[in-house]
Parts: sequence; C-alpha cells; structure tokens
Amino acid sequence: MAFDFLCVGHASYDLSLCVAGFPLENSKSETGQMLESGGGPAANAAYLLALWGARCAFAGLIGNDHYGCRIAAEFELVGVDCSLLELRTNHAAPVSFIVVNPKNGSRIIINRKIPGAFLQLDPDVLRRHATRVLLFDGHEPQASLAAKRAFPNAISILDAGSLCEGTALIAGEVDYLAASEPFALQVAGLANLADEQNRRACIEQLRQRYRNTVIVTLGEQGLIADAGKGYFHMPAFPASTIDTTAAGDIFHGSFAYGIGQGMELKESWQFGSMAASLSVRVTGGRKSIPTLVQEALQHV
Repeated sequence: MAFDFLCVGHASYDLSLCVAGFPLENSKSETGQMLESGGGPAANAAYLLALWGARCAFAGLIGNDHYGCRIAAEFELVGVDCSLLELRTNHAAPVSFIVVNPKNGSRIIINRKIPGAFLQLDPDVLRRHATRVLLFDGHEPQASLAAKRAFPNAISILDAGSLCEGTALIAGEVDYLAASEPFALQVAGLANLADEQNRRACIEQLRQRYRNTVIVTLGEQGLIADAGKGYFHMPAFPASTIDTTAAGDIFHGSFAYGIGQGMELKESWQFGSMAASLSVRVTGGRKSIPTLVQEALQHV
C-alpha cells in the first residue's frame, strides 16, 4: 500500500481543562469546560493530514485499553491508516492532562507514559508499503530509523520538541529539522533567542551540527531558518491567543502537507505558520485544527 505520508511517534489521549488561572498547590478550582481527544505530536500531524484528504499512516505504540481504543477509533474516523499502530496488551496507553488558561493561552501538560516501552517496526512489513514524506517526533527513535531505512528516497522531517535521546539520534538523519525553541536553546547552549545575534548564532550552530535544513519555531515571534542560503526570519501571523495546545503539531503537520504538495520551502513555512495562528484562536488540540478551506482562504 502506498501512503503520501507516514508519521511515526507518540500518540496519547488528551484531557484538557480550562481554568481562569492556574491553581495553587493544595487548593481547589472549578471549570465549566473539559475537552477530550487524541493527541501527541506525530499523531496530531497524522490526524491533520488525513483530515485534509492526504493518504496518511501512523506508526506508534498505545495500549489495548479504554484510551488506546479511543485513540485508534479517532484515527479511523478521519481515515488515518492504522496498520502500523500497535495496540499492546497489558500496556497502558499514554494520557495527557492539560490545564489551559484561556486568558493568555498558556498551559501545563502532565503526561502519563510508561517508560521503556518502544515500537518495533518489521522491515519486511515496511517494504510492503511506500511513502513520499516521513514525519517523526523523536518518541520512537528505532522505529523512525527503520522507516528511514525502508524509504530512503522519502522526504523526512523531524518535529524536535525537546532535546532527548530520540531527537538527538534522529536530528542529523532527516532532510528538515523543525525544532522548537527549547530544543534549539539546549543544543546551542544559549540563554534565549530574544535578539537577532543569538538567533543567527543558534541557526549557525544547528546547521553546523546537523547539516540539514533547520527551522526553529518561536511562537508569537515567528520562526527562523536556514536552508543553505543563509539566515531567514519570518514573523508570526497576528492572533488573539486562547490556547496554544497542539499549535506546534499543527505547524509541523501543515508544513509537511505543503512539502508533500510541492510548495516552495518558504511557502510551506508560511502555510504552517498560518495554520498554527488559526489554531491558537480556538480552545483544544484537534478541535483547533483549521479546515483546509480555512487555511487556503487565509493563505491567498
């Protein structure tokens, strides 16, 4: 079977609570809004791609439990191919508890993930498929490298949310390193990216270390990048932020969509940035994914 996209990494079930201010320790709070849906960086990207009509598969590990079955059912509802998704018996599916402050869009995330459990992808099974674009999030490094070996001609993207064993292992193996600000700061050893001098130094260090196209997302400050032609800064689209949950995942999914559609690189960055700016105006993770019609209308 051929896919346009194969996303490999973390899938969770998200429980989001909206509060008027973050609770203090040993206190009580009330909320009138709770949202439930699947989540996870590569999983959200896969959901977006399938929602937008792309042939997309997801490879990851979840439990064959209540939350795992809900994750799988949500994938199947939008047409994500789950043939490489493992629902492991006697394994608890990852769950994320998210507390959101809609006044400023900030959130706290508490993840429940069983340590030391990883997905193994059979090379013979992978060879039965084909794909044009690979998207990894670093949570399943060995499975990601197996997919990279199985599809050497596919365009590869890493959503590097933080510097960890998985992202460190994969960062130099992909065509596009799309990193968060925390990852970039950790690698470059910088205190912040508040000024252009630090931003240029950061991009230069990442390019020298990984020797691929580097993008660093800076939230409301836009993104910085270098595709081999020098430093580039693109401001963010203005938005009244309510909830930043999944905004980075939505950027990476829509950036991958643009690459898969043959857009020019800077146009793909712009396309992803617009999708992220639309998402932060809505509460929730997957609920905030814009439709492809919304994205196209804003993009023209």
